[in-house]
Amino acid sequence: MSSNHINNHNRQRYSEMTSHHSSINNNDHVYQVGKLTSIALLVGTTSLALLGCQSSPAVSSTAASKSMIDFNTADSAQSQAQGRAFNASLTAKSERYQQLFYQEKYPNTDNQAKSHLLAAIRQHLATEHVAVAQANYQAVPFIDPDSIDAGSSSLLRTIIEAYVYKPDGDYDESDYEDRQTEAMAELAAVSAESNKCNDNEDDDAYEVCVVEDVNYDENGYSRSDYQSESYGEGNYDTDDYESDSAFSKLSKLNPKSMIEQYEAIQMAKQQSEAVEGSQSATSTGVIGQMLSMFHRTPEQIAASNAYQYQNLTFNSVSQYKPKQRQLQSVYSYDYVTPTISSSIQIPLAFDFNNSRITVDPSAIMPIVALVNPENTPLPNQMTSHTVSFGLPESITAQLPPAVLYDAAITAIQSSMAELAPEHFSAVDIHNDAFAKEVGASQAVKVYFGSKQSGEMIGKTLKYMTKSLQDYVDANPQKYPDGAMLKTALAKVQLYNKGYQSADVGALLQLIEAIGPISFNQINYYYLDRSDRLLGKQQRVNIGGDLMGSTTSVLNQVRYDKSSFNKHALTPLLTESFGPNAKAAIDGNAWMAEQRQQKERLQAARYARYDYSGSSDDDYSSDYADGDSGYEAAEYDSADSQDDTDIEDDAADDADNRVDGQ
Repeated sequence: MSSNHINNHNRQRYSEMTSHHSSINNNDHVYQVGKLTSIALLVGTTSLALLGCQSSPAVSSTAASKSMIDFNTADSAQSQAQGRAFNASLTAKSERYQQLFYQEKYPNTDNQAKSHLLAAIRQHLATEHVAVAQANYQAVPFIDPDSIDAGSSSLLRTIIEAYVYKPDGDYDESDYEDRQTEAMAELAAVSAESNKCNDNEDDDAYEVCVVEDVNYDENGYSRSDYQSESYGEGNYDTDDYESDSAFSKLSKLNPKSMIEQYEAIQMAKQQSEAVEGSQSATSTGVIGQMLSMFHRTPEQIAASNAYQYQNLTFNSVSQYKPKQRQLQSVYSYDYVTPTISSSIQIPLAFDFNNSRITVDPSAIMPIVALVNPENTPLPNQMTSHTVSFGLPESITAQLPPAVLYDAAITAIQSSMAELAPEHFSAVDIHNDAFAKEVGASQAVKVYFGSKQSGEMIGKTLKYMTKSLQDYVDANPQKYPDGAMLKTALAKVQLYNKGYQSADVGALLQLIEAIGPISFNQINYYYLDRSDRLLGKQQRVNIGGDLMGSTTSVLNQVRYDKSSFNKHALTPLLTESFGPNAKAAIDGNAWMAEQRQQKERLQAARYARYDYSGSSDDDYSSDYADGDSGYEAAEYDSADSQDDTDIEDDAADDADNRVDGQ
């Protein structure tokens, strides 16, 4: 046996004897020592494990020597080599850091997609082009039947139902009928008393009726007696009335009561479904019934798709001229089935350089006919297919529409450029049918939810304000201090400093969270290899839980001339706005003529009051008859001579009377 083994054996025996002796003397001391020993072993094991994860000192020193300068060495060649290695290490680290965070210099996939799309949009808006669009609709249940949320109400609907919920026992129809019968009896009694006063021809009796403060309303009922007998004078408590008001419950709302209301309404729903198959109408009152009416069942949604949306399309053709700042379009709302065909077509054009808008008269004539039916021309009386309206000079002098147009175009591009790259993503188009139709080689997806839409709105408003402010500053002679536009822009600039564009997105998210609507946009832009925009596909989802459905609008736009030339609406666009189109009717002149004619009729009407044969009594009686009497007199006299002759004769008579006086 070796000496080391003997020594270890002796130490082990000594340890056992010591431990045994200690256990005899003090068991608690042994427990504490064992506990401390365990803790020490645990800490030691952990420290060893951590030390094992670290690199060895030799390796660390070697790595450091290659990248760090050793100032303890006086060898110049070694120092220069270490300096070059140090600089190379710094350069590599800096480049790697920039690749991680500086996406402008080292763009990732999202940044590359965003860059391609922005280049395509800038080129598209600066180039004359045509567009053909078609939109289709489809409705789907707001919650998928297979979803875990199926059968659950939204938080907004739950709060509304819990707020208006009342147990069935709170609605006592017999008490309501009794109160209604008593009220009718009181009204009959008051009516009888009023008849006594009316039938009594004695003046004293009439005075008594008046002194007793019997006030009759337009239906012959006594309001004072009805109020005093029904509620009692001095006993009418406004607090009792307010307690019946729905708004008075607002002060009593608290989480505990709302939870109790929610539990009660869920129990009522389960019982109603077991008995009737639907919730009791009295538990949620009129509001509950309205919510049920708005909510669409899956069967109703399927019927809408089969009989309405499947046969309905929204079509348009457009021509965009950026240098002239013109946009000419024809919109068509078409419903086509094997037995029914209907189409509403409206040409519409904007000319920002000339501050004019041109539209088909059929779009505005129904409104004009309501305002001025006597002078509304019939379709066969129109000399042109379009009517043109221009902004008043008082408005264009303050802010030319061309300046506003340029500010809007620049603002949209700049706002989209500031959106985060993660909202832009390149998509695979190998199996995209629409991409094959337009001949695209790449596509970029842009998601606009409530957050991104609100951010775009905020940024666009700020950019437009800045552009208009630059225009005002560049024309000080046109906008001196105190000018309306300059003052308004200064105020808007002040408000713009109080919020960030992302706050608008957060506000829309809040509206979407608590409101009965959810909305988002998904846009696909199709490009060729030279970043030219070939087409666009936009999906807009509108809906909410209160309606029980989501309506998807899928709009496909093509920017090729081939589709434009063979489209059915293109001939109407050419006929309305082409080089050989008839000149549009001057809507401003037509409105001015109508206004002047109305003023002449007004002047003739007042001149007729001063005829020599009229008296004050006749003048008063004419006023008593109202305007309808004046108009009737005009139209009666119009039977014998033309309206224009009446106006001229009346005006001449008025002038002669003034000269004679």
